[in-house]
Amino acid sequence: MAILSQEQAQAILQKVLSFSKADECQATLTGRTAGNIRYARNNVSTAGHSDNVSLAVESRYGKRSGVATCNQFDDDTLRRCVQRAEETAKLAPEDPEYMPMLGPQQYLTPNSFAAKTAGDTADARAQAAADSIDLCVARKLTVAGFLENSTSFRALRNSKGLQAYQPETFVDFSVTVRTPDGTGSGYAVADYTDVGKFNAKALTQIAADKAAGSVGAKAMEPGKYTVILEPAALVSDEGLLNRLFYELGAREADEGRSFLSKKGGGNKLGQKLFDERITIYSDPTNLEAPGRVFDDEGQPVKKMTWVEKGVLKNLYYSRFWAQKSKATATAFPSNFIMSGGTQSTADLIKGTAKGILVTRLWYIRDVDPQSLLVTGLTRDGTFYIENGKIKHPVKNFRFNESPVIMLNNIEAIGKPVRLGGNLVPPLKIRDFTFTSLSDAV
Repeated sequence: MAILSQEQAQAILQKVLSFSKADECQATLTGRTAGNIRYARNNVSTAGHSDNVSLAVESRYGKRSGVATCNQFDDDTLRRCVQRAEETAKLAPEDPEYMPMLGPQQYLTPNSFAAKTAGDTADARAQAAADSIDLCVARKLTVAGFLENSTSFRALRNSKGLQAYQPETFVDFSVTVRTPDGTGSGYAVADYTDVGKFNAKALTQIAADKAAGSVGAKAMEPGKYTVILEPAALVSDEGLLNRLFYELGAREADEGRSFLSKKGGGNKLGQKLFDERITIYSDPTNLEAPGRVFDDEGQPVKKMTWVEKGVLKNLYYSRFWAQKSKATATAFPSNFIMSGGTQSTADLIKGTAKGILVTRLWYIRDVDPQSLLVTGLTRDGTFYIENGKIKHPVKNFRFNESPVIMLNNIEAIGKPVRLGGNLVPPLKIRDFTFTSLSDAV
């Protein structure tokens, strides 16, 4: 039952609303089926499958609201779930930032579902793991990886007439390869909507080459270097651009809490903040990295340009803050896309006289939120470039850098690739600040 069609989901939601006695009511139905496989030390360690469907009911009396959830859908359970939400709402304090529920909305047509991914099997995941492991065994390397395929849906309906539904599929893969003595390490990560684009062997090959190539790393003096940052160093669980993307809120800027706050009050909307080659936008219908077309309130997620030729063009306004600021509300984007060129990472390396190639960053922590200055470490493959070629591996560095400064020190921008549901290019940056060395691999 984990994946319901639009008709099945809306039928349940319509029944839920028929039980409501509140001033306003919204019902949200979500479902997800996922299969995964995990391996380490060249052996599969776990494999699993999960199915879940959950209903959340929000009931409102005036500015008071309450939420209840359930995962059974017979009439008695649905009725009790609605009653619990209503009882909670009557006990809740008034919300000072209350906004009425939305009426019917128009949404972009989603393309976030791939039938091939929805039909993926445990056997296919096992074969992907076997391909990855066999490659590393043949090269006398040790591999650890994780692969998950999921299919999900989200459906909304409220008492104001709003209805929304969207199915999604997602493939998530990461792999780390180490040399037997543990001194060399390589990493690769990728995600897709369509599992047909996934190739575990090719991604493992990238990680294996980096692991083998990173043995015998040499220490280099900390300082400012030209660096080539691969996409995994920019947008992953530990990525430099993540912080910038999620700091585009108008409220935080207006209240003086972000790097977009203007001295004396207000925000930096309309100001040139980055190199003119930097353009960042969102498009939930992008074919390579599609996203959700509505948010949790049912507000449409639209195409939006955030930065154009280095100029801050838009900020994210919640409905409450938009009303307070007399601005237009904007649903939080479901993806970020940075425009780029046509060069691959290999092409950027060929055009570099001296520099450092960074595969990945980790343990990133804030230093100064007002300037987005962060600190962190390189890992899983850091290399010295000379005369357009990788000359030798180098020991990992600790860095102190701000993505704001970084995007003003652009030397070259590569071809965007998908990662973390976003599209970002590899970047060549001058004067990137390394502060000390790290013995970690």
